[in-house]
Amino acid sequence: MLEWLKTNAAKARETLTTEVGKYKNRDFMAAIANGCALMSAADGEIKSEEKMKMTGFINNSPELKVFNLNDVIGVFNDACGKFEFDFQIGQAEALKVISKIKSNEGQSRLLVRVVCAVGASDGDFDNKEKAVARLICLELGLNPADFEL
Repeated sequence: MLEWLKTNAAKARETLTTEVGKYKNRDFMAAIANGCALMSAADGEIKSEEKMKMTGFINNSPELKVFNLNDVIGVFNDACGKFEFDFQIGQAEALKVISKIKSNEGQSRLLVRVVCAVGASDGDFDNKEKAVARLICLELGLNPADFEL
């Protein structure tokens, strides 16, 4: 009986930790997905390489691997859909989501590095993609020069 209680208490604690992690980092997950969508839409075409780079980051990030990858892809696809409807609306909505992590400099800097990696994933980090990265930096109160933009 005591062993059962210990086992179930550990499982309950692990589940709670995961759920708390999801709540705590949901804004970061949404910012990453929206930032990646914004970067992917920069050149007018959302490429599979860009999506794969984002999913690779999600799978390797301790802050984000608590999320179901399908949920993250759902947020990314929703953001992409807004760009397909109207680029300016998509951009405004993505920046609104991104701005929610502005107070956390570590998350903000990581977001910029991730979106730059996504932009370069097709082998060409062009001027449109650099402009998007600069826009994200400004939205987050970061100096684009810190990222050589």
